[in-house]
Amino acid sequence: MSKKQSYYIQTDLISIFILLVCVSLLSIYNAQQLEQYSANFMLQQSVWFTVGIGIVAAIQYLDMEQIYKVSIYIYAFGVFVLFVLLISPESIAPHTNGAKSWFNFKVVTIQPSEFTKITTIIYMATVIQKHKEKFLKPTLKSDFKLLIKILTVVALPVALIMMQSDFGTSMVYLFIAGVIIILSGIHWKILTTLIVSITSVIGAALAFIVKFPDLAKQLVGEGQKYQIDRILTWFDPSQQASDANWHFNQAFMALGSGQLFGKGMGSQEVSFPEAQTDFIFSIIGESFGFVGGALVIFLYFIFLYKLVMIGLSIYSHSPFSAYICFGFMSLLLIHVFQNIGMALGIMPVTGIPLLFISYGGSSVMASMLGFGVIYRIAVENSIQNDYLFK
Repeated sequence: MSKKQSYYIQTDLISIFILLVCVSLLSIYNAQQLEQYSANFMLQQSVWFTVGIGIVAAIQYLDMEQIYKVSIYIYAFGVFVLFVLLISPESIAPHTNGAKSWFNFKVVTIQPSEFTKITTIIYMATVIQKHKEKFLKPTLKSDFKLLIKILTVVALPVALIMMQSDFGTSMVYLFIAGVIIILSGIHWKILTTLIVSITSVIGAALAFIVKFPDLAKQLVGEGQKYQIDRILTWFDPSQQASDANWHFNQAFMALGSGQLFGKGMGSQEVSFPEAQTDFIFSIIGESFGFVGGALVIFLYFIFLYKLVMIGLSIYSHSPFSAYICFGFMSLLLIHVFQNIGMALGIMPVTGIPLLFISYGGSSVMASMLGFGVIYRIAVENSIQNDYLFK
C-alpha cells in the first residue's frame, strides 16, 4: 500500500463504525423477535448502511475547500426542501404522530430535517471561519455580530421544523447551535447573558406547564397536546394516565429485566412500540444487560473523544473543518444523551433516534453523510500532519 493510500485508512474511525453497525444489526434483529411488524428491519438497515458506505466513499473524492465553497448552496437547498415539505399535500407528506416531518413516496420515506442537520452544521462552520478571517482582532461588537449570524443560520431550519410540529428535532438544532456558539470564542460576557436568558425562559416555560397544564395544552393546540403530556410524565410519571407513562414503564421493565449480562439473542419478552427505533437502547439493555449497555455508551464516548481530537488537531490548519467536527460531536452527543436518557426515564419521550444504531433510512443516510465529511477531515488532517513533520 502506498503512503497516499494509507491516508485513507483511518483505522480508528473504521473500527468505531464497524462496531456500531454490529450493535445496530444485532439489536434490530432482537427487536424483530417481538413480531410487532412483518418487515425485515435488519435487512433494510443493512441496505441503508451499504448505501451509506457508498456515500462516505463518494465524499472522499472531494476536498474540504470544495465543500467550503458550496456550503451556502447545500444549506439553502436543505432549507428549501424543508419549506417544500411544509407546503406539500397530505398525499406525499402526511402527518405522522402529530408531525409533518416525512415525504412518503410509497417505496421510501424521507425525513429532510435529518439531512439538514448536517448541511446546517457545515454552513455554520463556514460562517464562523469567514467571520474570523474578517475580524482578526475580536471585540464585543464583532462577537455579537457572530452570535447573530449563527442564530440566523439555525433559525431558518428551526422555524420550518417547528411549523412541522417536530419539537424534538428543533431542540437538537438549538443544542448544536449552543455548543458551536460556546466553542466559537465569543466573549464570556455575551455567553453569560445568553445562557442566563435561555435558562430563565426554559425554566419559566416548564414551570408554567407543570403549574397550568390545561392552559398549556390550550395554548399549544390540539396537535401538540401530547408534547405537554410527555413533559408532565417526565416530571411525575405516577400522576399521569396509564397510557401517558406506558413507554416509561415498558422501557424500565425491559432494561431491568436484562440484569447484568442480558437475556441473549432472540429472548425478548417485554413488548413496546418502536422498539427498533426510539427505544432501541431498551432492547440493548434487555438483550445484553448492564454490561452491554455500558459498553455501547463507552463506544460512543470513544467516538465523541475522537471527534474532539480531530477538531483540535486540524483547527490551526482549517477552523472550518474543526467546527464541523465540533458540530457533529454535539449532534452525536445530544442524540445519545436524549435517546438513552429517554429509555432510562430521565428525559422526556421524543422521536430522537440513537445515531448509527436505531433503525431508519433517513437517520442512517444523514449520519453516514456526516461521517463521510468527518472521515474526509481525518484524511486531510493525516496528510497535513505528515507534511508538517517531514
